Amino acid sequence: MKRTFLYAGSSCLLVSSLCYHTARAQVTLGAQLRTRTELRDGQGAPLPQGANPAVFTSQRSRLMAGFNSTRLKVGFTAQDVRVWGQDVSTINRTTTADLNGFMLYEAWAEVLLSDTARLTKTFSLKIGRQEFVYDDSRLLGNLDWLQQGRHHDAALLKYETPQWVLHVAGAFNQNKENASGTVYNETPPGNYTANTNGGAAYKGLEFAYLKRKLKDGSASFLFLADQFSTFHTDSTTGLKSYGNGTFNRMTTGVYFTKSVAAFTITASAYYQFGHNASGQTIDGELISAALFFNPTKTFSIGPGVDYTSGGSNGHTSHAFDPLYGTPHRFWGSMDYYYVASGFGNHGLQDYYLKTKWKPGARWNLALDGHQFLSASNVPGAGHSYSRNFGTEADLQATYTLTKAIAFEAGYSHYWSTDALTSATVKNVVNAKSNSNWAYLMIIIHPEVVLK
Repeated sequence: MKRTFLYAGSSCLLVSSLCYHTARAQVTLGAQLRTRTELRDGQGAPLPQGANPAVFTSQRSRLMAGFNSTRLKVGFTAQDVRVWGQDVSTINRTTTADLNGFMLYEAWAEVLLSDTARLTKTFSLKIGRQEFVYDDSRLLGNLDWLQQGRHHDAALLKYETPQWVLHVAGAFNQNKENASGTVYNETPPGNYTANTNGGAAYKGLEFAYLKRKLKDGSASFLFLADQFSTFHTDSTTGLKSYGNGTFNRMTTGVYFTKSVAAFTITASAYYQFGHNASGQTIDGELISAALFFNPTKTFSIGPGVDYTSGGSNGHTSHAFDPLYGTPHRFWGSMDYYYVASGFGNHGLQDYYLKTKWKPGARWNLALDGHQFLSASNVPGAGHSYSRNFGTEADLQATYTLTKAIAFEAGYSHYWSTDALTSATVKNVVNAKSNSNWAYLMIIIHPEVVLK
């Protein structure tokens, strides 16, 4: 679904062995260094009056390598994610798990199972640590905006023709090599979020994805099930102890996109049921629609609406969880919704207008406006708040110096309301009514292909 590469710490030894494997092989080597300097004055949630803005620079460093030969593709990506100054300049050998940003991000192999002569129909198995990126990345995406991104340890069966795509995947997580049992502690370590909402990591995951390619568009169907460990909460300490059983959550729906003349239509609808990681019964839905007008090849503008249900009724939660997607792409650049900073499972209504303009070969500009509202009632002390969560404006500019060098900058402003900062939503006392966020990102991404 997405072009990937691999990394290895001992890359010279890896490349030598790969080249020796077959003279017909193609090896791709790449690297990425991405720094992002941010000014946060209410990013994620409004700050209290008197709080000072934060300024820092984070850095993603990746080494990648890819190997492609007859019936075999292999990919590795290793990355290190740090904040400038996180480590002292004379760093010793001791660190903490929460601050250790080095990890093997991808390590997968894809084997072509079908006859190589039948190039119009392919059947393959991709196994290992990999990204899942489907449709618009709303439910399954690589969360690339986050410096550490998102991956899955899974097996993926792929059947593809010029008109159809069928993918079936499965994953089963364990904390270690156990001697007995399959108890899984789903608490993600450190600051790395497990899913879109930063909640529990799944014990198991399965999905089936079917897409029909259309002229200037596509239509797809997704059925996904993820399982979470059952638990018992100690009445004295409040600590959780996990068991072998699971809560099973299921999500299913459709996605459609089509370009007609100067217009592009996108729509999706999903239903979520079963039980969430807390054991609650789920009855939730997501509905999305957008219409973009493209009068020229360099400019587009269009409105859209997203609705995710929220609230609860007795033991049933109506809060839809957008699973393992890329919320930064949809619900505002300041990440107020469906990221690590929760908003009380109220659900969301997002009415937006987005514009894109390419004034030159190297420039891309985008300006978006969002009006956010709760999808359910917002209770207060003896009264209910308005459902209005506030308004956000996002401006972004990208300049591509070369194929391997790009600069990106952005500014966002949020006008918040009392409902947003109330106790059951963001819970910020004496909050600022205006929030700001700005960033400058430099992306260096060279690659070379060896044949």
